[in-house]
Amino acid sequence: MPYFIFLVIFVVLPLLLILIYALQDGSGHFTLSNITKFFSDGDSLSTFALSIEVAIENTALCILIGYPAAWILANKDLNRSAVTVVLFILPMWINALMRTLATAELFTMAGIQLGKGTLLFGMCYDYLPFMIYPIYNVLNKMDKSYAEAAQDLGATPGEVFRKVTLPLSMPGIMSGVMMVFMPTVSTFAISEFLTNNKIKLFGTIIQENINNSMWNYGAALAFIMLIIIGISTLFQGDEETTAERGIV
Repeated sequence: MPYFIFLVIFVVLPLLLILIYALQDGSGHFTLSNITKFFSDGDSLSTFALSIEVAIENTALCILIGYPAAWILANKDLNRSAVTVVLFILPMWINALMRTLATAELFTMAGIQLGKGTLLFGMCYDYLPFMIYPIYNVLNKMDKSYAEAAQDLGATPGEVFRKVTLPLSMPGIMSGVMMVFMPTVSTFAISEFLTNNKIKLFGTIIQENINNSMWNYGAALAFIMLIIIGISTLFQGDEETTAERGIV
């Protein structure tokens, strides 16, 4: 019962309020104009497209950096200490806003102009642990007999990785993608501090509408974001079962 009460108050009720505001006008009457406005608003659409572009680039960077790091951490021959894993997770213990402000200050001290490059650097720095940990978790729990059987059958190390390790680690990769991609699209503080508000992401548009008391349109934008998150979650499916079938 306590968990149910918590779920209703802090999850269900806020989502219902977003839906109610999204489907109302300023007078409280039912309308779909807030939803349709998004598809006719050039600024919102361009900002959304830019957010998707930045999210794809950031997610790709996190995979390129995070997968090798997770693989090394999960390899007992290369990593013999559990302290190393804690060092990678350590940045998550510090408030993300504080880390972003510190990163922006370092760029300013170094004389580096703030822009898309600094934005991607800061986002990769903030979200990289969210990519490393799920991949590491899957690799660490992976049944090593699959790789050993492939080696006994004459597979090279590259073939073992491509046909066994990579397919079995897909659940971790997909979890990492979900934990990096969607927060990147909806973020606003990181883009503001690391670009001096030169680059606006979808979360910034939502924040600006809420701050300007345009609650209905802001709620509609948030509702659209929730729909996108829900659809992407459905597409994720059961990757673990699919991965195991793929190597059989």
